[in-house]
Amino acid sequence: MRLITYRPDVCAAARLGAIVDGVVVDLARLGEAAGYPLPSSMLEFIDLGPQGVRSTSALLDKHHASWPVGVSVPLQNVTVLAPIPRPRKNIFGIGLNYVEHVAESSRTLDTSKDLPKEPVIFSKPPTTVIGPGEAVEHNRDITQQLDWEVELAVIIGTRAKGVSEADALQYVFGYSVMIDISARDCRRAGQWIYSKGQDTFAPFGPCIVTADEIPDPHTLNLSLTVNGVTKQSSNTRHMLFKVPTLIADISKGIALEPGDIIATGTPEGVGAGRNPQEWLWPGDVLFAQVEGIGELRHPVVAV
Repeated sequence: MRLITYRPDVCAAARLGAIVDGVVVDLARLGEAAGYPLPSSMLEFIDLGPQGVRSTSALLDKHHASWPVGVSVPLQNVTVLAPIPRPRKNIFGIGLNYVEHVAESSRTLDTSKDLPKEPVIFSKPPTTVIGPGEAVEHNRDITQQLDWEVELAVIIGTRAKGVSEADALQYVFGYSVMIDISARDCRRAGQWIYSKGQDTFAPFGPCIVTADEIPDPHTLNLSLTVNGVTKQSSNTRHMLFKVPTLIADISKGIALEPGDIIATGTPEGVGAGRNPQEWLWPGDVLFAQVEGIGELRHPVVAV
């Protein structure tokens, strides 16, 4: 399934939908029409667990092309929001997770040229999240080095504590796209949260593709352009620490819970690693995509 959070009009509350053949199927309304109650928010839906995914997929198949009245609306007629507009807790960010990015970071930032021996983990607060098309804020008083990072996002589906790498993918609900915006000149004594955790610094979406549709998350092309110029182009197979390793490592000491998000790191091509260095400024437009999931487009604006 391809799941979105959307507004049918500007005054309406956010709702949960599935994209099927160019239309948005409102899952709560479909469930009501079919006598199978379904929630109207993404987090509540994730809480249903794997059985909820299977049952909802079967319900969509049953009513495909003959949706009950009032259940579907053309995708172009709705506003798509971040799939989880307000995560329950901080996003887990993974730093230095592509070999070439380790090399470029060591040349221009205060990071080691040696490959990490274990995942490098930081976090981004829930207030960083913005949805498709929303503006990335550039505060000139805070930063002169605003940077980009396209990433595959992993959304946890069931509670994971101390899980093995062999079992880790069973805990994944689905996958999405994230841009990890970074103010490179806002790192403080080696701490990254102020650099990466400012408001609007986690563009996220446009949808969550459930894990059954992406059996191997390490075969996906991902790319990012600025003003139409390609800056990053790679494949998730080049991750240093693959998704099962990240889940197993984090869950050793921190319980991963339904709806938690892991941003799995970025490939080479960030602004800080270019010669000369390049930064984002008001008026720039970011375009990021991950194969099989979708695209994000975001303007940069002054605040």
